[in-house]
Amino acid sequence: MWIALALLSALCLGFYDIFKKLSVRANDVLMVLMLNTVFGALYMSPFLITGMAEGNFGFGNTLVGHMQILLKSLIVLGSWLLGYFAIKHLPLTVQGPINASRPVIVLVGALLIFGERLNWVQWIGIILGFASLFFISRIGAKEGFSLKHSKWIWMSIGATALGAVSALYDKYLLRSYSPIEVQGWYSLYQCIIMVTVISIMCSFRKKRASASGEVEGKLDTKFEWRWTIPCIALFLTVADMAYFYSLSIPGSMVAIVSMIRRGSVIVSFVYGVVALHEKNIKPKLIDLGVLLVSLALLVIGSQMN
Repeated sequence: MWIALALLSALCLGFYDIFKKLSVRANDVLMVLMLNTVFGALYMSPFLITGMAEGNFGFGNTLVGHMQILLKSLIVLGSWLLGYFAIKHLPLTVQGPINASRPVIVLVGALLIFGERLNWVQWIGIILGFASLFFISRIGAKEGFSLKHSKWIWMSIGATALGAVSALYDKYLLRSYSPIEVQGWYSLYQCIIMVTVISIMCSFRKKRASASGEVEGKLDTKFEWRWTIPCIALFLTVADMAYFYSLSIPGSMVAIVSMIRRGSVIVSFVYGVVALHEKNIKPKLIDLGVLLVSLALLVIGSQMN
């Protein structure tokens, strides 16, 4: 069951990346991110309100519980901030595979922290995952996005690393709290943090503009409303719900769930090829094939445990 939920999460994450790309392209990234947190909190509000009314949320009145979820919110927001800027400037067929390297970091943490062990089939899948990351890094360099010269590549790597930290922290949190409890509160805290940050930034820009005689409140990049924006939070909410419930099932392995979720790259990759007409498709298809084999081996190996 936890494998099926992980696959559902991966599918939704693929569409999440597509709508994110469409929303931030030539648009103000911070405003899009803030609206994503607002819609995410709205989508989760019925569960949050119902849970509090019924007294089902175990940490509802404890400071430690709220601080733990607040930390989760800060980690995720850091990952999103870097990831939103990266996906705005990088091709989907480059950014997606970089993000797919997240399970490598999760694997190391899972082995060290949770004592998880992989069988030989899963180890072959992990090795192929490394190979896939190597291939896509070479292809990205040919398109001008090298590690030496592209800050967007480093932002994508930073987003991936923080995402891995978040995945490991999720496994810890779900030992004490329910999936809806974690998702509901961290969505609310993300919204509060982002609205506060954007309000402060707008106030600062307004004062600076008034002092310099510029157009009041002028932003670095003009914000444009798009109907793809609420779809970002919608698909992410469904993906996270499937993900959290997957991790809460006894016997689930955070390293495997994280790797399966990276299968979302397939959806965004196809969109990048068909709709955005991105370059170097043949070598990227080879890389995608390696990644598919890697994910298949991880799923097969999980059935052997």
